[in-house]
Amino acid sequence: RMRPEVRRPSSRSVSFSAFLLSSWTSLTVNMAPKGNNMIPNAHFHKDWDKRVKCWFDQPGRKLRRRQARERKALAIAPRPIAGSLRPVVRCQTFKYNTKVRAGRGFTLEELKAAGISRKVAPTLGIAVDHRRRNRSSESLQANVQRLKEYRTKLIVFPRKLSKPKRGDSDEAELKVATQLAGPVLPIPPVHRPVKARAITEEERTTSVFRSMRIARANARLVGIRQKRAREAAEADVLKKK
Repeated sequence: RMRPEVRRPSSRSVSFSAFLLSSWTSLTVNMAPKGNNMIPNAHFHKDWDKRVKCWFDQPGRKLRRRQARERKALAIAPRPIAGSLRPVVRCQTFKYNTKVRAGRGFTLEELKAAGISRKVAPTLGIAVDHRRRNRSSESLQANVQRLKEYRTKLIVFPRKLSKPKRGDSDEAELKVATQLAGPVLPIPPVHRPVKARAITEEERTTSVFRSMRIARANARLVGIRQKRAREAAEADVLKKK
């Protein structure tokens, strides 16, 4: 009787099978793919330094910015570091118009009311904006008072110390002049706190929403109502004839 031949697996095939098993186990453990999808194998380590922006020079930039501010202050001395005087304006839209901020420049009407020429204003450190318009007398008066206050605190250096002109400051003021480091006439925040009080009967019965809707309707229908009244008057005249 002949004995059956048994083939043993070679060491090479056994090692390859073990490698596949270990690779599949590591993939399932590390990435844990869900569903019958392609196994992710993205290569994100190719030239990563070209697609990443680091900020290792932040301390150096901070120092250079500070040195640049110091050089600018020294170059424009004794003028204020913050720059020109700015007006007080309201923020835009109904949501933010209760807040005030610094505007681009003073209007020509404000400069005229303050007695300052539009060509002389930039030489005195006053910003000018020929586009802006004054829509209320309150803003006009507020900026005019701001200009007048600025003029009282202003020290004007003459072009030649030996030949001062009209409007230049005297020698006593020039000696005590220092460069202003903060903002020029800072704008205080406008905050009007409302005290708690009892609701009145008129406020309880009045509907603000209804009043606004009626006012909008009256403004929208003013033309058609005038036309109807005019046609009714003409019809009455024809009936009388």
